[in-house]
Amino acid sequence: MTLSYLLQLADHSGGVLYLMAVLLTAALAVIAERTWALRSLTRHGERLTRALTELSAQDRSGLDWIRETQSRPLHGALLETTLTLPPSPQETLASRLEEVILRQVPLLDRRLWVLDTTVTLAPLLGLLGTIIGMFHAFDVLAEPGASPNAVTGGVAEALVATAAGLLIAVVGLVFFNGLNERVRLAVHQMETLKVMLVNRFAASGGAVTGGPETLSGGL
Repeated sequence: MTLSYLLQLADHSGGVLYLMAVLLTAALAVIAERTWALRSLTRHGERLTRALTELSAQDRSGLDWIRETQSRPLHGALLETTLTLPPSPQETLASRLEEVILRQVPLLDRRLWVLDTTVTLAPLLGLLGTIIGMFHAFDVLAEPGASPNAVTGGVAEALVATAAGLLIAVVGLVFFNGLNERVRLAVHQMETLKVMLVNRFAASGGAVTGGPETLSGGL
């Protein structure tokens, strides 16, 4: 299959195959960038979780060392929040860390909408290209002495657009689901880090709002 033949197929599709090539290029770029970023992030989250496991309660110097040497911006925001807050009750620390997580989560699945759009749009563009190609195929019948083989050949060429659209959609769907799973894992790691930080750095007894006198007075 030569380049000139591919260009001929693209022309018969009304230029739709050119648009599909642009769509595929954008999808592959997002796939490469998000795969690398999310894989790096989850691996770093695993290392950070192991480091925090060995940390003793209220060891702020150890947490500061981990933040300086091992953290990256996404996870580092959790460690930074824990260090900047004074010793706080569990509810306060957990609420502040949850706020940080909610701010960071949109950064994980950014540009995944491109893959979602590709999965839906590529088959529709393929169908449109096939319809336009069919018009060209049946135009041959209007010419004097046209051979039926020319029509069938044109129909076969027109179906290339549909096949290309389905192929792009399959690739996009596989990676879209895989990257969504990576996002879910990254969010789970951040929630795990939040629980570990709360368990180690929340002020002991901070969740109690009243002393023994208050409790006995209510009996």
